[in-house]
Amino acid sequence: MLERLDLIENRYEELNTLMADPNIARDPSLWAKYAKEQAKIASIVAKYRELKKAEQALEDDRSMLKEQIDDEFRQMVDAEIQETRQRIATLGEDLRTALLPKDPNDEKNVIVEIRAGAGGEEAALFAGSLYRTYSRYAERQGWKTELMDSNPTDIGGFKEVIFVIEGEGAYSRLKYERGVHRVQRVPVTEASGRIHTSTVTVAVLPEAEEVEVEINPNDLRVDTFCSSGHGGQSVNTTYSAVRITHIPTGVVATCQDEKSQIKNRDRAMRVLRARLYDIEKTKRDQELAETRRSQVGTGDRSERIRTYNFPQTRVTDHRIGLTLHKLDLILDGDLNDIIDALTAAEQAKHLQKAE
Repeated sequence: MLERLDLIENRYEELNTLMADPNIARDPSLWAKYAKEQAKIASIVAKYRELKKAEQALEDDRSMLKEQIDDEFRQMVDAEIQETRQRIATLGEDLRTALLPKDPNDEKNVIVEIRAGAGGEEAALFAGSLYRTYSRYAERQGWKTELMDSNPTDIGGFKEVIFVIEGEGAYSRLKYERGVHRVQRVPVTEASGRIHTSTVTVAVLPEAEEVEVEINPNDLRVDTFCSSGHGGQSVNTTYSAVRITHIPTGVVATCQDEKSQIKNRDRAMRVLRARLYDIEKTKRDQELAETRRSQVGTGDRSERIRTYNFPQTRVTDHRIGLTLHKLDLILDGDLNDIIDALTAAEQAKHLQKAE
C-alpha cells in the first residue's frame, strides 16, 4: 500500500509542476484535465502526508522514552503515544478504503425507472411516493431532476415513471436503490383496516454519453403518436410523443411528457442509450444470464431489498439488516443514513476481499 501511496504523491507533485507550466496554462482543456486528475487524488495525498507526520511523531515519542525523564513527563508521552497510534490506525483504514477500486460510473448522472409491481393501485400509489422521495433527496443534494416519461393513474400514482437525476456522484449514491421495494400499509380504500403488501421495482442506470454507446441510426425504428392523459384521453392532437425501438436488441424507449417532438425524441434517446449501456456493462461484467430485470426481479412480494412498514413507521433494508424508525423522514428524502450504511457495508466487503 505504501508503495502505491508514494506513486500517487509523486503524481500529485508532477501535476503541480505541469499546471505551473505556462505552455499548459495557455491550453484550458489540458490544464482542466490535469486539475481534475489532481483533485481526485488530493484527499488521498493529504491523508498520506498526515499519516507520515503521525508516524514520525510516534518515532520521536518512542525515542524520548529512552531518555532520562521524570515519571510525570513519561506518563504524558505514553498518553501521546497511545493517541498517535489510534490516529495512525484510523488514517491507515481511511487510506485502504480510498484505494479501493472505484466504480467508473460513480460520478455519472442516473436514469431512475420506477414501476408498480404486485398490488395494483396501491403499488402505483407507492411508486408515486418513491418518485417524490428521490426527487426530494436530489433536491437536498443540490441535484437536478428531470421527468423523462410517466404513466400516471387517476388517483395520483404511477404505473411507471422514468426520470433523470443530474449531479456529481448521483450514481454512487443511488445505485443501491435498485431492486424491489415492499410496502406494508392499510390502503385508504380498505374498509376493514387490513394491512396490504405491495411492491414497486426500481432500476437505476448510469446515464451513458454518446461516445460510450455507438448506435447505428439504421438500427432504430422511430414511431410518433399523440400523447395521452389519464384513461387514454388524448391531451395532444399533434404527433409529439416518440417511441424509439433498437431493432437488434428489441430495447424500447418512449417519451411523451413534452409538447415538442424534438424534445421527446432527445429524452427517449437518453433513456435508450442508458439501457443499451447497461446491457453492455452487464456483458462486460460476465453476467450474460442477467438482463435489466436482474436489478428488479419479477416484482413479486417475496423479493425485496427494503420494506416500508407504515403501521410501525419502520423501514428495514434487508441486505444489511438495518432498521430505522423514521418512515416519514425517509419518504421525505432523508436517505443518507441508509445509503451511508450500504456504502460502508460495500466497502467492508471489498476490503475483506483485498486482504
